[in-house]
Amino acid sequence: MLNDKAILITGGTGSFGKAFTKYVLTHYNPKKIIIYSRDEYKQFIMQNEFKEYKKQLRFFIGDVRDKERLMRAFEGVDYVIHAAALKQVPACEYNPSEAIKTNVNGAMNIIDAALDRGVKKVVALSTDKAVNPVNLYGGTKLVSDKLFIAANAYSGGKETCFSIVRYGNVAGSRGSVIPFFHNIIKNGGTELPITDYRMTRFWISLQQGVELVIKALEEAEGGETFISKIPSFKITDLAEAMLPGCNKPEVGIREGEKLHEIMVTVEDSMNTYEYEKHFIVYPHMDWRNRSQVIPGGKKVAEGFSYSSGNNTEWLSVEEIRELIKTVDLEK
Repeated sequence: MLNDKAILITGGTGSFGKAFTKYVLTHYNPKKIIIYSRDEYKQFIMQNEFKEYKKQLRFFIGDVRDKERLMRAFEGVDYVIHAAALKQVPACEYNPSEAIKTNVNGAMNIIDAALDRGVKKVVALSTDKAVNPVNLYGGTKLVSDKLFIAANAYSGGKETCFSIVRYGNVAGSRGSVIPFFHNIIKNGGTELPITDYRMTRFWISLQQGVELVIKALEEAEGGETFISKIPSFKITDLAEAMLPGCNKPEVGIREGEKLHEIMVTVEDSMNTYEYEKHFIVYPHMDWRNRSQVIPGGKKVAEGFSYSSGNNTEWLSVEEIRELIKTVDLEK
């Protein structure tokens, strides 16, 4: 599917961009992969990491806020993966206008450039925080998701397809709980603070996130939201796995934080289908043919919801301990 194709990744120097680039170069023979991002130093580092593939890689300095630059970068591009965003919750709360410029206005620029340049497919990365958002970051990503879904109504004869991939914090990602606990332990700490003893999270690896994007590229026909079926874990069990027998003081939930990661709401269940390894939420829009469903799925029951708190698959302390060994905590 990606052989001899031009692929562009916004925010391509991040953890996802690097992992996706490596996956595509390992499994396909793309015409070129364009890394579109703002930080020239991170591009320099990535160029060195992927120097054996320099004939297939292009590095484009640019911001998703800059529509003119996007128009130039999208020339001749077949597929776009939109991973660029302002993601740190406290930073977005303190700088709301900047979050809107990148996460909302940037999404609109991606859509316009993709339509005008005839891109075949756009896959936008979403987050659990966009579902029933309680902070500004989640609010901007909700708007972004809605923009990408609605964009399919404007593709017309251009056949540009927009879809979404949604997952929570990748295991070991910057700012998430695993590196937070790891740093405490590394510095000799003997207790791991728990915001709330009831708190749960999903476990998804970077590899699983990449594979879900590949699936969306292969199967999306316009407006779908792809969600992986992945196990949950209790934060208290994570602490026990990382520092057995440690003290776990409950310190209180932080502003903008949820007890559980939510991927599918009860309201979305009427348009959600379950597949072997994922769910798809289909758009409830007039422009979509309601019978147009990717084969192999089964409609979920009325009132269904999918969150880390009501999951049917859970990781034990020992399973968490084994999975942590696969996480790069020194990056």
